[in-house]
Amino acid sequence: MRSVLVEPFTTPFMGRALAELLLLALLAGVVSTFVLVRRLGFVADTMTHTVFPGVVVGFLAGGAGGVFPGALVAAAVTAVLLTLLTRSRRVTDDTALAVLLAAMFAVGVILVSRRSSYSADLTAFLFGRLLAVTPTQLAQTAAVTGVVLLTLGLPAKELRLRAFDPQTAAAMGYRVWLLDLLLNLSVALVVVAAAQSVGTILVVALLVVPAATGRLLSDRLAVIAAAGVVAAAAAGYAGLVVSYHASVTYGLRLASGATVVLALVALYLLALLVPPLRRLAGRVTHRRRHADAVA
Repeated sequence: MRSVLVEPFTTPFMGRALAELLLLALLAGVVSTFVLVRRLGFVADTMTHTVFPGVVVGFLAGGAGGVFPGALVAAAVTAVLLTLLTRSRRVTDDTALAVLLAAMFAVGVILVSRRSSYSADLTAFLFGRLLAVTPTQLAQTAAVTGVVLLTLGLPAKELRLRAFDPQTAAAMGYRVWLLDLLLNLSVALVVVAAAQSVGTILVVALLVVPAATGRLLSDRLAVIAAAGVVAAAAAGYAGLVVSYHASVTYGLRLASGATVVLALVALYLLALLVPPLRRLAGRVTHRRRHADAVA
């Protein structure tokens, strides 16, 4: 049994894939908590599309090595524009997101339509190449993780206050727009860090499901974040093991990134059972106490 669980990671490319997923678990588990409390799921989905023109321009300028910086610039521009647009009372959050998504993704499609030689590389960016993670990509993800955790960790109290009571945060003198910008940039960085490994299409799962799983287990933000990190890490490990043995042992090719996401969703479905079981256990305990009191 031990060899089945350890064998896949004796090869360098599987070890790098696991290291990448563990970094993303730490990153996404924390950021997804703020996405949950601020209800920014649509923002996360929008970011995965708005980085597309940056990916194309980056690839044109520097080949595969230009994808990361290109996506980073596009994500930063999206975060800034989103923050500026939503500051206006005349523009709703949904409208701002829809406009940014449509405009920037359309630009990306136009750029792609004018070229065909690199369509396969951009398709890989959409769906990811988890098993082709390079040491350079690992270093980029580690750097992004450090920056995001520091960015969200220093103003953590202010971000929580902004999430639950923005009026009070503004009345206390906090720059709400700056807190929004920090969070939007953090979400954008997660999208950029994860896109090359699991793909932009699957990044949304990393930004939503971990915290949603933790929310089923606790109401405390610290516990939700910790549970999200553990769930994402466990899903990353399980997804790689399953996809490896399916391919090597049974000849069934499974996309590693998609398998990881399905494992994460499976953990969420299991967590759905926890609240009913708690209520059932509470009722049983209450009946026993009542029976003991009557006796």
